[in-house]
Amino acid sequence: MDINGSSAIVTGGASGIGEAAARQLAAKGAIVIVADLQADKGEALAKEIGGIFAQVDVTNTEQITEAVELAGATAPLRACVNSAGRGAAQRTIGRDGKIESAYNLDIYRKIIEINLIGTFDMTRQAATVMSRNEPDADGQKGAIVNLASVAAFDGQIGQASYSSSKGGVVGMTLPVARDLAAAGIRLNTIAPGLIDTPIYGTGPEAEARKAKLGESVLFPHRLGKADELASMVVECITNSYMNGEVIRVDGGIRMPPK
Repeated sequence: MDINGSSAIVTGGASGIGEAAARQLAAKGAIVIVADLQADKGEALAKEIGGIFAQVDVTNTEQITEAVELAGATAPLRACVNSAGRGAAQRTIGRDGKIESAYNLDIYRKIIEINLIGTFDMTRQAATVMSRNEPDADGQKGAIVNLASVAAFDGQIGQASYSSSKGGVVGMTLPVARDLAAAGIRLNTIAPGLIDTPIYGTGPEAEARKAKLGESVLFPHRLGKADELASMVVECITNSYMNGEVIRVDGGIRMPPK
């Protein structure tokens, strides 16, 4: 699918995997709507790549509506990447036998709301705008890529909420792809492994930690690069025969319990 001259919306687009995807989509000729909470970084990136910044909290359905309508008004919306997300770590129960020490249910709900419901909300709204497009020669109107995680399959100790949310993203892939097929819209999910993004921090200690984590990767023995993830995002969007699939991009890692 050719995205040159189309619009593309990327949530979490101001940094990390989202930023890398935004850059690569812009290089393919798309006008990228950088949808993020970080106005300073988002506006700077949008200016650099010839895109548009939209301040979006993916738990705010009205802000999502504004962003997808902006994208559709700018150019035909043919690509959407759901990269926004966050994690939290806490064991399901505490060590003191007290109910109040069990996993904080408000945190669990928040992670589900951001990572799973936010992804679905953007998917349903972006797909609605895509459905207005004229189909290309292959009958396509658009493509969506959702970011899950290997934690959907190999969740570690303390990752109950994060793994649940990403497992939900994996689980929605095929049924939503089937839903959208009648409208000529494809949907795929990418499950990243350990990717070198700003969440690890900077400096000697951060580099040492990343190097240690990289030792557990089957091959190559390092963290993945955001550009390596973004190239798979672009492939899922532009390869017209990619649909309804979940792809691990993880260097062959299988996460241990902790």
